[in-house]
Amino acid sequence: MYMLKKMKAVGLFQGLPITESTSLVDLELTIPVASGQDVLTEVIAVSVNPVDTKLRQNTAALTEARILGFDAVGEVVSVGEDVTKFAVGDRIYYAGSAQRQGSNAAYQLVDQRLASKAPHNISAAEAAAMPLTALTAYELLFEKIGFVAEANANSGQTLLVINGAGGVGSIAIQLAKWAGIEVIATCSPKNNDWVKKNGADAVIDYHDNMTEQLQKLGHESLEAIIILHSTERYFDEAAALIAPFGHIASIVEATDTLNMNVLKNKSASFDWEFMFAKANYSYKMETQGEILAFIAERLDSGELTSTLTQEMTNGINAKSLKEAHALLEKSQMVGKLVLTGGFVGEN
Repeated sequence: MYMLKKMKAVGLFQGLPITESTSLVDLELTIPVASGQDVLTEVIAVSVNPVDTKLRQNTAALTEARILGFDAVGEVVSVGEDVTKFAVGDRIYYAGSAQRQGSNAAYQLVDQRLASKAPHNISAAEAAAMPLTALTAYELLFEKIGFVAEANANSGQTLLVINGAGGVGSIAIQLAKWAGIEVIATCSPKNNDWVKKNGADAVIDYHDNMTEQLQKLGHESLEAIIILHSTERYFDEAAALIAPFGHIASIVEATDTLNMNVLKNKSASFDWEFMFAKANYSYKMETQGEILAFIAERLDSGELTSTLTQEMTNGINAKSLKEAHALLEKSQMVGKLVLTGGFVGEN
């Protein structure tokens, strides 16, 4: 199949509402060639993340199609001359780079440093749900906040996860519990069971006063807080709740100014986490492959479980990806959504 010169893909030429017929379109493109540290994969399964919808919405008019997609499981079909980690036939998983064409194509180039062999005890769909969110959660907890990345190594530490039912929150809860951290998570009451299934010690309703709910649980302050939705909405309350020398971290850019001065007298820290920063700035890129190998081991052992909650199995094309984007834009997604079934564009 790799000998074909053309491949099916789904892309866009301009940021448009997902209801527009040309917001995502079926394409036929030339299969790229692996060189250097790149591997070429035949894509088996892809996940859709909020970043896909945001990048689509904000894309200016283009003359060359942009291919989104930042989670994939694929089989290696060719390797660059500098590749040492993988061989043809390996099944790998990765989130890739926001600066390159993404996984919404039958074949994709990815830098070997950003990938790992995929877990072998779970399905391709279950594995494809994990890379972007697991990398984000790991970097938040262990690189930004500074928890120890070892099983049960953080006894006595408490973490508040704001938006615990989403993709990042779902795996962040699991990783924190694996590391021995007490976890309190926010969500809508309808998602309580999902959040508890992922290991949260307590669940609070973000619609109500978080401080009062935490006080009822016996917490006047917390060592760490991660904000995974609406940073400016939660920042002031998080700043009041954070313990001296504690850490607040967020993945969502603020739409208003955040008053960092309120953290000064506590010597508390605020950290931004952006999973694509390492690839964007060629900074310790190999650590993302290492993190994914770590996650794969724990998925295979059962210490962690996939956060896949919905699989669309009728193939990957503009129609199915539009449906997936529309679901995520409702901001009610629990866990992760994955598309499988091969690329079935009409071209």
